[in-house]
Amino acid sequence: MVKLIETMIAALMLVSLSTSYAKLPPPSEEAKAKAAEAKAKADYSGKVEAYQLCVAQNRVAESYLKAKGQKAELPACQNPGPFGAAAPAAPETKAAHATTEKKK
Repeated sequence: MVKLIETMIAALMLVSLSTSYAKLPPPSEEAKAKAAEAKAKADYSGKVEAYQLCVAQNRVAESYLKAKGQKAELPACQNPGPFGAAAPAAPETKAAHATTEKKK
């Protein structure tokens, strides 16, 4: 029984080792565009989080300084604005082109 379990574990290790050396095909243009858009959204999300953190820190600092009776210039937070990534134009397919011709 122990020998069987050891053999099965060894076989699973060999299978997992062989699959770890497999190479994936290069990504398509669509996949590259989606990855670039996801990266842009992640970068924008980080900027929004930094802005929100700055606003919260300024609010806390203002209340602390107000309680102490002091006034100080706090750094201005930079609002990143709305997300401005333009959606890539979808390539026109033959099926879409055929449906527009039928409507004419």
